[in-house]
Amino acid sequence: MKTVIKAENISKQYRLGLVGTGTVRDDLKRWWYNVRGKENPFLKIGESNDRSTKGESDYVWSLRDINFEINQGDSVGIIGRNGAGKSTLLKILSQVTQPTTGKIYTKGRIASLLEVGTGFHPEMTGRENIYLNGAILGMRKHEITRKLDEIIAFSGVERYIDTPVKRYSSGMYVRLAFAVAAHLESEILIVDEVLAVGDAEFQKKCLGKMNDVSKGEGRTVLFVSHNMAAVKSLCNQGMLLENGKIADFDSTDYIVSKYLEKNNQEQIELNKEELSFLYKSDVLEINHVGLDSKNNFSINDVTIFKVNFESFEDLPKFNLSLVLYDVNDVAIFNTISQVTGIRKGKYEANLKIPQDFLNDSYYSIRLLFVNNSISFIDIPNLVSWSAIETKERKVNWYGKYTGVIRPNLEWDLNERI
Repeated sequence: MKTVIKAENISKQYRLGLVGTGTVRDDLKRWWYNVRGKENPFLKIGESNDRSTKGESDYVWSLRDINFEINQGDSVGIIGRNGAGKSTLLKILSQVTQPTTGKIYTKGRIASLLEVGTGFHPEMTGRENIYLNGAILGMRKHEITRKLDEIIAFSGVERYIDTPVKRYSSGMYVRLAFAVAAHLESEILIVDEVLAVGDAEFQKKCLGKMNDVSKGEGRTVLFVSHNMAAVKSLCNQGMLLENGKIADFDSTDYIVSKYLEKNNQEQIELNKEELSFLYKSDVLEINHVGLDSKNNFSINDVTIFKVNFESFEDLPKFNLSLVLYDVNDVAIFNTISQVTGIRKGKYEANLKIPQDFLNDSYYSIRLLFVNNSISFIDIPNLVSWSAIETKERKVNWYGKYTGVIRPNLEWDLNERI
């Protein structure tokens, strides 16, 4: 395969709180080291890009020792937390900013969409900016004219195409900017998470176009997004950034699962045997919720979800609802207790998840207490666990479903004396 992007030891350092190189003293020190043929002293200092800690140094590495190769026709999803270095990496690849150390090698023209309005002149009309962007990419006027009608039609802003873009909304900006970047004949398309500005219909349209660009036209796509479903549907490879470093570079499914599972584990305190959760109001008190399993949470064995609560008044139209989510935070199923109501008193509710019902994966539970069709207690990410495979046979029960369904699971709701 032909390599179109290659990064060798890319690092990017910033000084916190300052724009530019910093103080005159730092500039003189940098110059003095340079004339003596020594390494820049400020490259030896600095802390990792961990936004959760205060740190002591004025210097921070937004990216550190980035190495990778991307082949022609690959579609790469770059994911990670806010501040992980994703946008900085795209700016370096787009030559908007230069790396502090290392080199980037690219083959072919690059069209990038990094921020709302990138590459647009606010005083020029939409039509004039299409020609401006094409010229920046090195295209001739007749090449741009040939694509003009297609770009305008795709953007959906035909009525305003001869209006200065400074009067556009952010959504109109993104529509036109993406249409230009996707249709002009560049070999590499770089898209940051600006698509979040567009409406749902346009986001779907953009993902379809990027899919065509990558798989149909053989162009290379780099896509940054927090929408994991979009990354999985579009990209064949994934890059996970953590604190300015590449944590992993592998297939998209593996990278997305690793990212989501790590986030879930950090956000949820998991106790497999019991999770005590105290909630109390004038109507109801929750004494205990959790998973009860004697078989190490194997998918080949029955798993029981338990809820102990006390109602302080009669609830004539009361129901319990449980929603199960997979590692991608997609609802797999929900189920509702089939009761006509409860009296004042203490209750124990059990929901049995039968054997061979789930895949070997990571799951979380959302619990709702409903009365008169209104949810009065809603607890997301209540319990989280990994269901493991202990037999050679694997099931794929939910793979064919795309929405929330209600399997035939029965709540066992008993009043406790």
